[in-house]
Amino acid sequence: MARTKQQQPESNPSLSIKAITKSSVWDIQENDVLRMWEAATKDAEVKENVQHYLDIFKSAFLIEEIKDDILLVKKSYEKRGYKVAQIKFDEGLKFSWAIKKRPIMRVTDLTYENIRHISAAKLVEVLDRNFGGGWDSLPQSIQDIIQSGFDISTTTLPKDRLHKKGGMYEKKIEDGYDVLEVEKGGWIEAIFAKLKPEQEKIRMQFNEKNKDGENGDFDEDDEDVVVEDNYSSHDDEDNEVEDPNDDDITEDNYSTMMDLGSEDPDDEAAELIDYVDE
Repeated sequence: MARTKQQQPESNPSLSIKAITKSSVWDIQENDVLRMWEAATKDAEVKENVQHYLDIFKSAFLIEEIKDDILLVKKSYEKRGYKVAQIKFDEGLKFSWAIKKRPIMRVTDLTYENIRHISAAKLVEVLDRNFGGGWDSLPQSIQDIIQSGFDISTTTLPKDRLHKKGGMYEKKIEDGYDVLEVEKGGWIEAIFAKLKPEQEKIRMQFNEKNKDGENGDFDEDDEDVVVEDNYSSHDDEDNEVEDPNDDDITEDNYSTMMDLGSEDPDDEAAELIDYVDE
């Protein structure tokens, strides 16, 4: 079961064609693309580098060049969700384009460029559409992409224990996580997702060694150095989750995997003890 929220895309009128990147291009919509190209028709630099800018837009948009009569094919493209327009540069150079935002429907559509431009609800929707075996069934490369933009934690519990009042599930929801529930017989794996805050950049300078061979001091005016959190949200040794029969639950065959930052791990241990005692 997935908890998702419908999110309508919003335009971003602040970006210009020269400032666009393969990451920021995911912030804009079809109308923005057309507006930016129309605003750049008198820019000689853009005209000379059309293919360069077009390649950037193609990383996030499906762009079809229309070479036939635009009026005859316009309705056909519009029925498929495209925006159609003609871009005219000076000296007779013109393009007729049908443009549509690339959909993110499958986990293979996720990239390092677009992962921070979707919501946790959208991520849960994508995972729900592709899942079967749970978090560990995803290729490591896809897990890495997802975790570059989202805090991910999982737990596997019997159905009647997952939604226990005051437990991990309730706390994660209160903390703003979206959740996907993957059924595994009488057990459920809950995958929690929350967008990570933007990383702060630390500015420092490593001065060249001085004549005496000693290292220089740090200076705050050098290029940005991004300090990344390379810790996984969960330990590898905790990834394996067995699916024992409900009647055979013991302290040895029960497993739950949480991220390093999860709250009150003793609460889940208490839940286990209560369940075993029952």
